Amino acid sequence: MEYVYAALLLHSAGGKVTEDGVKKILTAAGAKIEEPRVKALVAALSEIKIEDALKAAQTLPVAAPAVAAAGPAETKKEEKKEEKKSEEALAGLGALFG
Repeated sequence: MEYVYAALLLHSAGGKVTEDGVKKILTAAGAKIEEPRVKALVAALSEIKIEDALKAAQTLPVAAPAVAAAGPAETKKEEKKEEKKSEEALAGLGALFG
């Protein structure tokens, strides 16, 4: 996850996401650097418009609060359904970042 954060930090600072940039950020954070992961991340992100991916992630539906009148069993079932939908949507986004 720290690799993705490093790439997002570079992007938000207006820099280009490069192997060297990701390595520098990870080194500064004290993280262990795995060359193949850095290369794979940079290669995957080179084909993606990060700004568009971020906008798509921001438009994911937010789970509606449970109705107070609902019984405990109903509330739990509704929460699980909403959680599952959110997890499925986030899994698609996670595929973008390896």
